[in-house]
Amino acid sequence: MNPPNPTIGVCSWSLRPDLPQALVSELAGLGISTLQLHLDPIRLGQWNERELVDRLDAAGISLVSGMMTTQGEDYTTLESIAQTGGVRPDTTWPANLAAARANAEAAQRLGLPLVTLHAGHLPADIDDPLASVMIDRLGALTEEFAGHGVRVAFETGQETAATLLRYLKALPNAGVNFDPANMILYAMGDPHEALEQLAHRVLQLHIKDALPTTTPGLWGTEVPVGKGAVDWPRLLAIYRQQCPDAGLVIEREAGESRADDIARAATLVQSVLEKLP
Repeated sequence: MNPPNPTIGVCSWSLRPDLPQALVSELAGLGISTLQLHLDPIRLGQWNERELVDRLDAAGISLVSGMMTTQGEDYTTLESIAQTGGVRPDTTWPANLAAARANAEAAQRLGLPLVTLHAGHLPADIDDPLASVMIDRLGALTEEFAGHGVRVAFETGQETAATLLRYLKALPNAGVNFDPANMILYAMGDPHEALEQLAHRVLQLHIKDALPTTTPGLWGTEVPVGKGAVDWPRLLAIYRQQCPDAGLVIEREAGESRADDIARAATLVQSVLEKLP
């Protein structure tokens, strides 16, 4: 008998809701009842936390994880995000640590077991002086969340799996939010091989797809799940065999038909999982 299929959730930011009621309405239309929640709107007072919880509870929607963004990120080019992403910039580090503290408190109140974020560009040379700075800062974030009973997972993308593993050895309490599309978008290696390397540290897997760039040094292109370079039967077979307890969450960050794309992604993944041994 095949193991039961995992519940498939969706990232709240993929639906671009302006208020909690819009988020719940979108989820109801999709028939999805599992959510990864962007925490910063709560931290910044843009969303009323009590209203959000009441609406989610009334709709039978469960929270499986949270996400925080770091300040000052510039995604204009691969070079700009390498310089500004995650905890790398000295200028935004104090604000990002304070944001992590507030988000950790919110995650604890919401009963979230996991929060994901982008670490920022990690130097491939672990002996680079910047590498020790990154390890210290990522360790501080990890401990901040751990103090509130929450685990942290760093999202794949700006480094190869081998590089990320070097840092994870120094961060034993941190995990990985594996995003196969990011491996393609940043041209950081084959996502299937990367999942095999990282599986023992994967706590959550984003369902997202992309096509590689045809011009080295430029971004790849995010596309609907099933239209890109990810071999979903192969990837999900690795998932089933090596990290089956990791959560599955659909992320869609491009396109103007996101609800339709998310619904199709859920159908495709469910279909693939049903055929796996």
